[in-house]
Amino acid sequence: MSEAESSVQSYTLRLELVDEPGELLRSLKPIAEKGGNLLSIFHERGNVTPRGYIPVVVDVEATPDRFEKIVEALSQTNINVIQAGTERYSKELTVLLSGHLINTDFSNTLSRIQETRSATVTDISISAPQGSTETSSARVRMATQAGSKDEVLASIREIAEEKDLRIVEPLVAGGHT
Repeated sequence: MSEAESSVQSYTLRLELVDEPGELLRSLKPIAEKGGNLLSIFHERGNVTPRGYIPVVVDVEATPDRFEKIVEALSQTNINVIQAGTERYSKELTVLLSGHLINTDFSNTLSRIQETRSATVTDISISAPQGSTETSSARVRMATQAGSKDEVLASIREIAEEKDLRIVEPLVAGGHT
């Protein structure tokens, strides 16, 4: 097996799910069973695709052969796979946000970062020691496409300015070695 065949890479799966209890879990089971490492899930229950399904974006780490098996297993379980692996997030970017994160709809902030299509939020840590009405801070870790760091940071700066948030950027830049 060559190094490329055995190296773990990040992939994005865009799925369409029926709006029924248990569908998200059913879509994640093949990923776990085929050895994928889940990085993030973006589930937009409030939105529907043109075909009336719930859009879900799942980022996973897997070797190329495992990823192929994951996509095949999803298809065999009648999960609609709209896109698989065409976007590869190979860099990591972490920023700190501070301000009235909760009052300015932190969920909306994360959704807007996801909408850049060049980044996916892989981890967040939020601190609101004075309660939700006072200043809070969050560490947002993202996986980004190679060469898109400036674009992603520009989007975050725009969101931060609009919501009067402070941004400390980047704490960690780079990617997998």
